[in-house]
Amino acid sequence: MLSIYLGQMEEAIYYPPAYFNNTYDDEWITDPLTVEMIKDVDKSEVIGPHLIESPVLGPISVKEISGGVKTLILMDFDDSGRIFNASACGNNCAKWILEIGKRKDLTINLRHIMNFGKEPFEIKILNNGEMVHDLDRFIAVAAKYV
Repeated sequence: MLSIYLGQMEEAIYYPPAYFNNTYDDEWITDPLTVEMIKDVDKSEVIGPHLIESPVLGPISVKEISGGVKTLILMDFDDSGRIFNASACGNNCAKWILEIGKRKDLTINLRHIMNFGKEPFEIKILNNGEMVHDLDRFIAVAAKYV
């Protein structure tokens, strides 16, 4: 289940892309979900654990993928118990955050109002314990904290 703490959270990793660059494992990059996220968010193809083909930048290293994708990969694979600031992600990452939250218990920090789309979802707001199931309610609650 996806749980979100809205607003400033001291213990959250504020800039996940830097943390990613120093902690990722090669096998994370070739995982089918990661390959799909990189293709969707960055419009790039995973060639191997050390090479990504970007339509804009050409061949790039894993450290050159977007901060949003790096943060998503950490959410999926990092098992340290750390909480990541998902404000490093754009709205194009929202569906992937929801997907990862369906696959495992995931707690994130958000410092902005993210557009989770029109489809119903289940998010626990840690600030007040409320369960929200649609974007309108999420916005109403999030506006109190961010």
